[in-house]
Amino acid sequence: MPKAGFKSITVSEAVYDKFFNVYEKNKEDLTMKGVNSFSGYVTYMLEEMMQKDKTFARYAPKLEKISVDGDRVVLKDNIKNRIAEVTIQRGELFCQLCDEKDCVHIGFVFSLPDVYEVLNSRGIKHPR
Repeated sequence: MPKAGFKSITVSEAVYDKFFNVYEKNKEDLTMKGVNSFSGYVTYMLEEMMQKDKTFARYAPKLEKISVDGDRVVLKDNIKNRIAEVTIQRGELFCQLCDEKDCVHIGFVFSLPDVYEVLNSRGIKHPR
């Protein structure tokens, strides 16, 4: 039985093992982010995914991913009826359409799980 104010969930051993292995490998970095336990890590990941999902849901009807090619992502902006190209320049994302480092197109690119993983592995973080 979980403590008051907490709930428990059941996941397969395979899912548990994947999360636990990632947690163990990144324990030091996670501690610096205030994540001090495996349970805290799972909570952190769930909150992060909900935030990405919220961004995705907010802009998905307005923006569409066309392609991902090397160091660029091509989007269709349905509001402006234009193509937006987001590239990596000097270790940061840059939107060719807006001529900016932080715009709705860059936020959308960070909400794409497959692209986010590549950016994260390269150390490229979303400007908050």
